[in-house]
Amino acid sequence: MTMPKEDTNTARALQGLEGSSSARLRAALTLGTSPDPRFVDKLIERCAIEPDFYVRDMLTWALTRHPASLTVPKLVDELRSERAQARSQALHTLSKIGDRRAWPAITHALLTDADDEVARSAWRAAVVLVPEGEESELAGVLATQLGRGGRETHLSLSRALIALGEVITPTLRAATADPDPRVRRHAIATERLSRDPDAGFEFAVEEAKRVVALGTTGQEE
Repeated sequence: MTMPKEDTNTARALQGLEGSSSARLRAALTLGTSPDPRFVDKLIERCAIEPDFYVRDMLTWALTRHPASLTVPKLVDELRSERAQARSQALHTLSKIGDRRAWPAITHALLTDADDEVARSAWRAAVVLVPEGEESELAGVLATQLGRGGRETHLSLSRALIALGEVITPTLRAATADPDPRVRRHAIATERLSRDPDAGFEFAVEEAKRVVALGTTGQEE
């Protein structure tokens, strides 16, 4: 029996996810352009192992084209994976879908995950999904990560905190008195960036270094 043309195209697209980078990119585009519940498991499975950033981004886009009622529970399941990329990409996709039913799955363990990419993805997802009234509690958890990692991790955390709005003010003020100079610098830089986003993160960091070196919090300036 001849396979219907639609099923043939579907099979070809799914097979394309195993091909070259360009083939995988085209396949993800095809699977997102013509959403079908049969695609979801394969798209999520590929997210966990896909090495190419642009293909991963297209896989996420393809998943956002499917009903959240179908994708969100499966993505939440991925958050328990032992594979860091699976957790990170699932978090990234949940942030793009923006369905707050996923909020309970954004746990303290994910927000403080030992893998920087997972933690950064969790921070971005958290500020998108946090229910109204729980921003202060989230800010408190995020503040425990101040001073962590390198520049990109610092910037991701600063952006996440700033996205929470005014609720971060007391948390950042407390962090400017932390005994760890890395925490103090990061808190001061975040506070300055929130006040003057146009100044840029690098400028805020340099100013924070100067303030910490002088032994002040910079709040009197």
